[in-house]
Amino acid sequence: MNGLRKPTPAQGRAGLVVGTCLLFLAACGGNDGAVEVTLSVLAANPASHDGATVATEGVVRHFEKPLHYWVEDQDLNRVEIFPHEEIAPHLGERVRVVGHFEYSTTEGRRLTLEHVEPLSAPE
Repeated sequence: MNGLRKPTPAQGRAGLVVGTCLLFLAACGGNDGAVEVTLSVLAANPASHDGATVATEGVVRHFEKPLHYWVEDQDLNRVEIFPHEEIAPHLGERVRVVGHFEYSTTEGRRLTLEHVEPLSAPE
């Protein structure tokens, strides 16, 4: 005998319940599958995150002509945010943004939003 015992039906059901609960908690626990990246890292090495789903934090700013929105940190590291109509209501707020990050030498750094979460009131 190898010392391993077959689980009883009750133990098997308990394992299934625990596994299901862990899966549920992972899905609901805010784990959005995004890589947490600071704005300074995105600014210093954007190509390494090109095409990835990322999460980052910063204050929402904008410029009128041409109209564009971005998040920035205290060192003025920035990433442009699209679509504008989804980020515009958060102007002046510190936010956590999650989305698809793209980098181009001609277009710069941009993030297409999947989710935005306010972290503070407008400044």
